[in-house]
Amino acid sequence: MKQLFFILALSLSCFLPATAQDDPKGEGGRVEALKIAYLTRKLNLSTEEAQRFWPIYNKYSDEIRKVQLDMRKNPDEIEREEKILNIRKRFNSEFTKALAADKVNAFFRAEKEFHGMVQKEMMERRQQRMENRNRIRQK
Repeated sequence: MKQLFFILALSLSCFLPATAQDDPKGEGGRVEALKIAYLTRKLNLSTEEAQRFWPIYNKYSDEIRKVQLDMRKNPDEIEREEKILNIRKRFNSEFTKALAADKVNAFFRAEKEFHGMVQKEMMERRQQRMENRNRIRQK
């Protein structure tokens, strides 16, 4: 348990200061903190693995975020997906230097699972807001 707390604290201290500057609302920082906790739990990293993995992850995450922000100006979905895929391919070899191949694959799966959970949660919240608005209008 101490090891998990140490890994989470280390990863949060390395990452959150950078996101706080980019996200004035703080929402992205909270989601990123949840993502880090989720990945930490799913990957079950040792202290040594975490020390090697999180700096690489931070660079990876920064590049993904830059592509997503840049693509807001030019919302070509295929181009965005292609750029993200190229980043993932490039970082796959970087992650393999820090983790065993099975953990790297588990990372990419866990990241996809997390994004799916976030999207589902956002859809449910949007649906609830719409239902609340409709109830207010009907009154």
